[in-house]
Amino acid sequence: MDFFGSLHTSSTGLAAQRLRMNLISSNLANINTTRTAEGGPYRRKDAVFAAVQTHRSFKRALDDARGGERAEVEIAGVVEDPDPFQKKYDPRHPDADKMGYVLVPKINLMEEMVNMITATRSYEANVTAIKATKSMALKALEIGR
Repeated sequence: MDFFGSLHTSSTGLAAQRLRMNLISSNLANINTTRTAEGGPYRRKDAVFAAVQTHRSFKRALDDARGGERAEVEIAGVVEDPDPFQKKYDPRHPDADKMGYVLVPKINLMEEMVNMITATRSYEANVTAIKATKSMALKALEIGR
């Protein structure tokens, strides 16, 4: 993989993890939201990633022959949790039904925190890869002196 390909792959990974962190933050901020603009409680959101090949030319055939395939992280979409909402008994809540139950989002605080830690670690790994690529490029330039 060439210098720019490595940087490109890592930068798409950074963008994907940034989106994932934004979704996790949104989930945590709306953990008790019972009414949204769409109607009903907030639904937990999660990112779906896919690895895609970036070469679409004759160069790809040459790179494949040398084992230099380049991939990037693509955000395939953002999905909402299809699970039913949790029922919480709170007859004084404005959104309570006739029986006194309120529908609340099905968001597990511990699960979201674990997801946040893994997203942070993935982000850090991509930053480390960028730094290593930069260091290798600088060393290669020093050889030419």
